[in-house]
Amino acid sequence: MGHWWYRNIVEPGKLPLLLALVSFVMSFLVTRVITRMIRAGRGPFKNVTPGGLHIHHVVPGVILVIIGGFGAVGAGRYGFAGALSAVIFGLGAGLVLDEFALILHLDDVYWSEQGRKSVEIVVVTAAVVALVLGGFVPFGVNDLTAEERQSRGLVAMNAAFNFFLALIALWKGKARTALFGVIVPFVALVGAIRLARPGSPYAKRFYANRPHARAKAGLRAFHHDRRWARPRRRFENFIGGTPDPERSAVSLEKPPPP
Repeated sequence: MGHWWYRNIVEPGKLPLLLALVSFVMSFLVTRVITRMIRAGRGPFKNVTPGGLHIHHVVPGVILVIIGGFGAVGAGRYGFAGALSAVIFGLGAGLVLDEFALILHLDDVYWSEQGRKSVEIVVVTAAVVALVLGGFVPFGVNDLTAEERQSRGLVAMNAAFNFFLALIALWKGKARTALFGVIVPFVALVGAIRLARPGSPYAKRFYANRPHARAKAGLRAFHHDRRWARPRRRFENFIGGTPDPERSAVSLEKPPPP
């Protein structure tokens, strides 16, 4: 384990990346705990509202990202300055991506259905960085044996092919499948071979003159959403909190018209 740690983390200079990942995840988790306590009216925490203006935590997050990013560029991958900059950057990135939905919609959708996008992007970001840290991308790793080069080459080829499948799934309007398919093998393959979602670029291009395919795609999307909406929401609510019912306009009561 110590040999793997030195060759894959210390030698290629990935220690700052590890510190950034840990601080990123901790920043997101602590922020979610505090915001849920504020929402429930528990604890000593309150919203920051100087002069009646609500300061969202994305604001200090952007400041920390700028400080940490420029500090990391100037400090390099080794030394205390680089490690400290990585921690600051991770803290800021956690605050920023926790309000990713707010930036995307330019509206305070933190506790609405649209706010779930923040949880999704944080999970995907943490998983991708963890894969890089695991040695699957061997930047700076020296003295690899022939077997190690072959195994890492196969991993890189599989990752590239999986990314290509994820692009097809995204083309078919399956954004969540594409995102998680980049990380989890075969998920992107399922999204790439199944019918496209109605309204996706793929459906507009290939289902325009195929009414049967459009109707089948719409019905399948409806049944898929009904089947997986509740488990997905339980998971997202466990991590990020339950959205306000009055701010979430999601209806899965009846299928779309053919």
